[in-house]
Amino acid sequence: QVTLVESGGGLVQVGGSLRLSCAASGRTFSDYTMAWFRQAPGKDREFVAAISGLGGSTSYGDSEKGRFTISRLNTKNMMYLQMRSLEPEDSAKYYCAASSALELLSHEGDYDYWGQGTQVTVSP
Repeated sequence: QVTLVESGGGLVQVGGSLRLSCAASGRTFSDYTMAWFRQAPGKDREFVAAISGLGGSTSYGDSEKGRFTISRLNTKNMMYLQMRSLEPEDSAKYYCAASSALELLSHEGDYDYWGQGTQVTVSP
């Protein structure tokens, strides 16, 4: 069992930045591929970014490339999402997820554990 807790969400103006954090506990953190997803009201959950167990590989959704950076610090059992140049379309609840698969997967069904989410709101 892996427990995930997100933090760092909030209200930010267009063009601003936020850093989300995900704290993990329960199993060997580096054994898991980690990812961020987001879900806006009335929309499907969307893949944001993923990072391999040792942090050497990353992948991003199309709308996030160049603006968001995913990272992890295995010694602290932490994962991060640095978000820059935020737009109103980035407003959503952001979820941290963990998968025992080695691949950088982008489908929510491939992830075994989920946090409760943290809300990000970008105001015009």
